[in-house]
Amino acid sequence: MTRAAANATGISAAAYAKRRRQLMRMAGDEAILILPAAPERIRSRDTHHPYRQDSDLWYLAGFDEPDAVLVLVPGRAHGESLLFCRERDAEREGWDGPRAGPEGAVDRHGMDDAYPIDDLDEILPGLIEGRRRVYYHFGRDSDFDLKLIGWLNRVRAQMRMGAQPPHEFLELGHLLDEMRLFKSGDELRLMQRAADISRLAHEAAMSLVRPGMREYTLQAEVEATFRRHDAEPAYGSIVGAGAHACVLHYRGNRSQVRDGELVLLDAGAEYRGYAADITRTFPANGRYSREQRALHELVADAQDAALAQARPGVAYEAGHLVAIEVLTEGLLSLGLLRGKLRQRIDDGSYRRYYRHKTGHWLGLDVHDVGEYRLEGESRLLEPGMVFTIEPGLYVSADDASVAAHWRGIGVRIEDDVLVTRDGHRVLTAGLARRADEVESFMAERRVAP
Repeated sequence: MTRAAANATGISAAAYAKRRRQLMRMAGDEAILILPAAPERIRSRDTHHPYRQDSDLWYLAGFDEPDAVLVLVPGRAHGESLLFCRERDAEREGWDGPRAGPEGAVDRHGMDDAYPIDDLDEILPGLIEGRRRVYYHFGRDSDFDLKLIGWLNRVRAQMRMGAQPPHEFLELGHLLDEMRLFKSGDELRLMQRAADISRLAHEAAMSLVRPGMREYTLQAEVEATFRRHDAEPAYGSIVGAGAHACVLHYRGNRSQVRDGELVLLDAGAEYRGYAADITRTFPANGRYSREQRALHELVADAQDAALAQARPGVAYEAGHLVAIEVLTEGLLSLGLLRGKLRQRIDDGSYRRYYRHKTGHWLGLDVHDVGEYRLEGESRLLEPGMVFTIEPGLYVSADDASVAAHWRGIGVRIEDDVLVTRDGHRVLTAGLARRADEVESFMAERRVAP
């Protein structure tokens, strides 16, 4: 891979090759691993959604074109890493941009060999023949599933002539997901950059917000900040003002921000394929009301308690359990719940105000791959894992069982956390988090109307 190509992904050809070799060692010499590129998606007639490569293929090759298939053949004498991709085509490249072509796949992307994608139907059955195990993501791409079944049937049809079809079909994720769960130094550098860009975007929104503007104005500022720093949204930005903050996956982003309301902003940048994921909840007019502050600081307390559990050897679930305890105890103190702490936890009463888990793995996907439980038990945290910690509280606007001053308040605070050898590091540190910090930042930085 040339310097230009390596800079485009942020990861060297040698690092991608090392990943492929590690995966093939895990699969064994009698296996074949098949990874098709993500298909292009039509947006409307002859226009497409922005292309985003399949995360697994990106992780193993750093190749960002559609109509491609990565095939790994452990122990193959003539080359183990093969890429089928589009050929160079001056006419099409004039419309859609440059292509690597098979030559570029070898020269710039470090493949052992590469072939035109149109030759896949002719070549792949021969690569499958003689392999005992096929690793593949069945069910992810139904069209490719059917093609693969057809190639397997062609090999089976030659059994009388001595052909040896595979005997096992295994989920690729069983091997690859564990690799992706533990981030390398290169990956952490890219994730830190995504986090830094996301922090700047949230600060821009806090500086700009004022009563009377529309939610989409804040979204525009956030996503413009992403693009100014060579990043893009890692997911659909959530900008929920007032009661919209109580809708976990709110997507409207059109309503007016009113004086006295909170704005919940859940937005993260994707940089070189790697995601950040941050949520902050801040007052439109720069000052929290008493009730808003009470719920906000309760959520911050829960996040602090969960952060204290983010260290090697502690169960992943421990952070969620302690967050539930802090939130439930606070809800009882504020009068939003009644009864005994253990009773309200055991009967799930807290779920009325806290409906989700306290985090998720983070990496190439916002909700990244990796098991949360092993053999029925919550897995233990290990260095190199990255996950979010995001407790929240949401009081429905039509909840008549609570006093009116609590209704329609939604708060979530989310940060990205790396498990280190001796504890953790918050990748998104530096962004105002506590109510006093947020108010102080907004007082200093808010843009005048």
